[in-house]
Amino acid sequence: MDITVLWSADDVLAIGIAAVLPRAEARLRIRAAVREAVARWLKMDIDAISLESTPGAPPRLLLAGRPAGLSFSHDDGWSLAAIHLHGAVGIDVMRVQDIPDWRQVARDYLGPQVTLELASLPDAQRPLALAQAWTAREAALKCAGLPLAEWDGAAPACRLQLLSLPAPYAATLAY
Repeated sequence: MDITVLWSADDVLAIGIAAVLPRAEARLRIRAAVREAVARWLKMDIDAISLESTPGAPPRLLLAGRPAGLSFSHDDGWSLAAIHLHGAVGIDVMRVQDIPDWRQVARDYLGPQVTLELASLPDAQRPLALAQAWTAREAALKCAGLPLAEWDGAAPACRLQLLSLPAPYAATLAY
């Protein structure tokens, strides 16, 4: 399996696999990729790494029985995963595209400041900036254990890292 390391720090790892697959198969492949990548990253036996998944609950990563933060995101063509050894983590990926009702989407989900910033951009730059703002919001909400919701004026406290993916994708890691 061809695993791309998107970002790495002492206790945080973000990986991706590029493949156009049915969602169920993409989910299985990224889970296998997490075990393989973590085994290499931490120089652990892959059999000491397990993932637990229960419908309706976030997935859990266990490293020799110790829990670690784990987050997944999928878009057609890419599946991403983020691992945080000592805390919560969130990741999100999105295909960059022109969204005709971008102003309403931004106002409802990203807040007035981001809406103003997006409005100030030339039309050609707006799709990428919107995708980056959206993935940052989604990743931060995942990191905080919160569902996607309309803007309420609060931004979860976390560090954000834009990830480098080939066009036409944008992705953000939150930890």
